[in-house]
Parts: sequence; C-alpha cells; structure tokens
Amino acid sequence: MKLILTQEVPGLGSPGDIVEVANGYGRNFLVPRKYAILATRGAERQVEQIKRARSARAVRDLDHANEIAGQLGGLKVELTTRAGKEGRLFGSVTAADVVAAVTAAGGPELDRRRVDLTTPIKTLGAHTVSVHLHPEVTASLKVQVRKAS
Repeated sequence: MKLILTQEVPGLGSPGDIVEVANGYGRNFLVPRKYAILATRGAERQVEQIKRARSARAVRDLDHANEIAGQLGGLKVELTTRAGKEGRLFGSVTAADVVAAVTAAGGPELDRRRVDLTTPIKTLGAHTVSVHLHPEVTASLKVQVRKAS
C-alpha cells in the first residue's frame, strides 16, 4: 500500500514522505490515526504543501539546533501541578505541559512531538527531559515540578 505521511512516524518517515507499507498497517493503524493519507494523484500534489509546512516548523539546520540546545541548557523550567501528601501527582506531566512551561520560562517554542519523556513524570521534584531538536542534536532539559498551593 502506497501512503503519504502527514505526521512523523518513528522508523518510517517524516511528513510528506511517500512510503510503501503493508496493507493492514496502513489500513488499520496509519490512516485511521491520521498519520497518513492514500497516495493518489491529487494527494501527491499536496506533498509539496506538507513539506513546506514541515520546513516552516522544523529547526532550520545544525547550527540553529545547537543554538536552541544552548538556550534550553541555561533555562530554569518550573511546573506547578496538583499533588497528594506523599508527593505523587494527580495524573502526570505530559510533553505538552513541558512545552508550555518552556515557553512560559522565556525559552524557544518547541514541538511537543520532539519532547521525549522516557518515563511518565508522576512525582514532585527535579526531572530530566530530552528534546530531539535535530537528528544529530539532543538537548537535555531540567524540569522542576512543584506542588500547586
């Protein structure tokens, strides 16, 4: 099955890429979740538009990624959230919460899909989050989670 990716799919490709996948994978996973559309002649014309949108969102180059990594390294990011008596959160901190906290702290605007939470943040305290800015650059970000009063 020939598909055009609309979102980044790890191990498969980036938005705008035309990929060949198994019928079941495309029909049951990629298309229903809006990760891809069928590759028709009309859709192939949209590839240029998808790639243009991706380049506007993407980090321009390696130097720009290193610059953003430097900004993130010196940034003090704090999140306030509701928590119980033992310091366990009601729910967990998501990638979107981290992106909003970075923006509120005066940092660069990030794409939430680039934030990698290896384990869910469910406790108060200091946590380290990695941000994939470029295939060659991964920044480490310290996030302090505090209890809301």
